[in-house]
Amino acid sequence: MTASENLWEIPEPLSTHEVVMDDGAVVILRRHGNPDGPRLVLSHGNGLAIDLYYPFWSLLAGEFDLIVHDLRNHGWNPVGAQENHSIPAFASDQDRILEAIDQRYGRKPKTGVFHSVSAVASLLSPNRCRGYAALVLFDPPLCKPGSTYLEFDEGCTTRAGMIRNRVTQFDNREEFEDMLSLLSPFYRAVPGVFELVSRTTLRPLEDGSGYELRCPAEYEAQIVHYASIFGVSVNFDALLCPVKIIGADPTLPYSYLPTFDFKDLLGLDYDFLPETTHLLQLEKPEECVAAMREFLEQAEAI
Repeated sequence: MTASENLWEIPEPLSTHEVVMDDGAVVILRRHGNPDGPRLVLSHGNGLAIDLYYPFWSLLAGEFDLIVHDLRNHGWNPVGAQENHSIPAFASDQDRILEAIDQRYGRKPKTGVFHSVSAVASLLSPNRCRGYAALVLFDPPLCKPGSTYLEFDEGCTTRAGMIRNRVTQFDNREEFEDMLSLLSPFYRAVPGVFELVSRTTLRPLEDGSGYELRCPAEYEAQIVHYASIFGVSVNFDALLCPVKIIGADPTLPYSYLPTFDFKDLLGLDYDFLPETTHLLQLEKPEECVAAMREFLEQAEAI
C-alpha cells in the first residue's frame, strides 16, 4: 500500500453532540448508521480512538443506530487536565454520556460495546450499568493469562514506563506509520490499519511542523500505571444488565482474561476468538460482529 492509498474512508457523522462533564472535560458524541435501528454505544482502548475501529463498526452501520465517542483526552476530544485523567473519570463519564444520548437522540434501549479500558470503565460505572440493556466487552484488561496479581501489577508499571519514553512527535504521518509496522501488537490487523491509526490518533502540531499524539503519552501511561488496581475492583455480581466478554486468544501475547480466579469464569458469559490478540476487532472484525450478534439475540437486545 502506498502512502496515498486509503482503504478505510470514515464517513461524516449524521450528527455530533458535545457533552461537558462536571470537571469541564469535553466528550464529542457522533451518530452513524441507521437511526431507526437498535442503539449501540461504542468506545475504545487506551491511547487509541473509536474511529480506528471503523473496520469493526462499519459492519454494523446498516442495521444499528451507532453512537460512537472517544474517551476524554482522546480522539476528537480536546486535551484537558492530566489530574482528571483516570479510569474512575472514564466510568463517571459513561453515566453522563448515557444521559446526554437520551436527551439528544431520544430514549431507547442502549447496548454498550467497549474495548479494553473503556470496557473496564463500564464495569466500574457508578450506576452499575443501570443505563444499558446489555454490555459487550472486548478483551477487558483485568489480568494476564498465567500471571498473579503481583506479576500483572509489575507488568503494568513496566509498560507505563515504556509509554512515557515513547516518541510523541513526528515530522510526517509516514514516519509514524513506519514505526507502527515494527510494533507486534498490529501485525495481525487488517490491511490499511497503519494509515488508519495515523489518521485517528495523530493531530497536526500548531506550528505546522509535524504531528503529535492526540492522547499525550503521559496520559496513556497514567492509565496503564494504575490499571491493576481497578482491574481487581470489578464486581460482576453487582452489574444490573447482561454482560458478554469476548476475549482474545489467551495462548497468544497481548491478550487478557476477565479474572485471576478461573472458578469465576464459570459465572461469566465469556468466550474467546482463536488466533486473535488484544486488538481483535482490528484483526477479525467479522468474527467479532458475529459473536456480538449471537449474544444480543440471546439477550433479546436486538
